[in-house]
Amino acid sequence: APPSGPSTTGCAADVGTAAGADAVSAAVAAAGGPVRMVVQAVGLPPTGPLDAIDPDALGATVALKVGGLLRLVRAVDTQLVGGSRIVALGGHYGSEPSPDACAAGVTNAALANLVRQLAVAYGPRGVTAHLVAPGPVDTPRMRGLAAAAARRRGVAVEKVLAERAAESPLGRLVTPEEVAWTVTTLLAPQADALHGATLALDAGARRGLF
Repeated sequence: APPSGPSTTGCAADVGTAAGADAVSAAVAAAGGPVRMVVQAVGLPPTGPLDAIDPDALGATVALKVGGLLRLVRAVDTQLVGGSRIVALGGHYGSEPSPDACAAGVTNAALANLVRQLAVAYGPRGVTAHLVAPGPVDTPRMRGLAAAAARRRGVAVEKVLAERAAESPLGRLVTPEEVAWTVTTLLAPQADALHGATLALDAGARRGLF
């Protein structure tokens, strides 16, 4: 953080590879100063529903998202200080399994486990770890997946989008701005109390108590 206030350092890198992690490490070292927050947001490639998914695709998505988080954290480890945040974006299918989102469910469940492990490992250093798990978010990627599902089912894409929105008692999708607000809020000192927690940002779509 420079004297004028916190800044954001961008870096184009594939955290699914060791070279990508090295690029991140070099970027934060060049920026100087501690890393206040590191955020991983990985969009998984389309893999199909349970009855059609290639079993090897499960390993590939876990390696990309879960292994990628571990590479990212290691890349910035020396720049993390007391009060730094580790944040991963998952999804509510990690706790609400759906055969229509096989890879997302398996991968995000594994991601939640890794975040808890990071919480135990980094907590003594005053570094907190958090998982933000949105429900369906109104993004171009989500609309593309809805279009693919509509073609597969032979229905209009509007029907699929309406079904996704209806998963929430509010009858709407989560917005990217709401996800950004949640991540930014984790910078507050009070967010220490959310260390290791999964924040279910799904507008009430989850039905489970925990």
